[in-house]
Amino acid sequence: MNKLRYLLPVLLFFCSNFLFAQSVPSWGGGADLKDLSFGFSFTYVSSYYKINKAPDWRKPYVNEGTKLTDSVNSISSPNAQGFAVGFLTRYRITDHLEVRVTPSLVFADHSLVYTYNTAAQNTSKSVQATLIELPLLLKLKSDRIDDFRGYIIGGFKYSQNIGGKSNPNANASPLDKVVRNTSGYGSYEVGLGCDIYFEFFKLSPEIKLSNSFGDVLLHEDSPYANPINKLSLHSFMFSLYFE
Repeated sequence: MNKLRYLLPVLLFFCSNFLFAQSVPSWGGGADLKDLSFGFSFTYVSSYYKINKAPDWRKPYVNEGTKLTDSVNSISSPNAQGFAVGFLTRYRITDHLEVRVTPSLVFADHSLVYTYNTAAQNTSKSVQATLIELPLLLKLKSDRIDDFRGYIIGGFKYSQNIGGKSNPNANASPLDKVVRNTSGYGSYEVGLGCDIYFEFFKLSPEIKLSNSFGDVLLHEDSPYANPINKLSLHSFMFSLYFE
């Protein structure tokens, strides 16, 4: 009985350690153990244009003395969806700060919707884009808690259109012309995410917002470009990074 009295606290001690012990943190493929590491990403993209209209944006379009459109009532840009695939190069500066370069191939069309006083003239113009994007970002990380680490990220990127080199408007009639973007433009990006560690890799779900600098519209004489003074591109991105 006396032995049981001394044994009980010992059993309770070991049981409590077993019940409340934390699991061994996952290795994460050793991604954080190197100054330089690599990975890849898949991204969902949702984007739209912020439209700055010209002072006379409602004016009908006249070509060679012929009125081709009625007065414009509205110009809008609905959200459009796309996707991107990319690669990741990561360089560790400190345990909590790193530089990331994430070149991506982006397939993301956009659209502009025009309404006129004459409803039959209402139309939607798709702005097709296949881009190579080169972001340079800083990632600020929290301390690691078991298999989880939060972070914030921000930086700049350059987007280059790699679509067809030919001009689709060269021989098109005014009403058949398309809206085109400049071949390249810059943007800033900000976002947040978390690193989740598994045994052989690290997964990082991440959301980012991106806004372009300056004007991304290629200004040409057409019923669809003339009413617009400036276009800027706003994007929301959800990415999964694997390292």
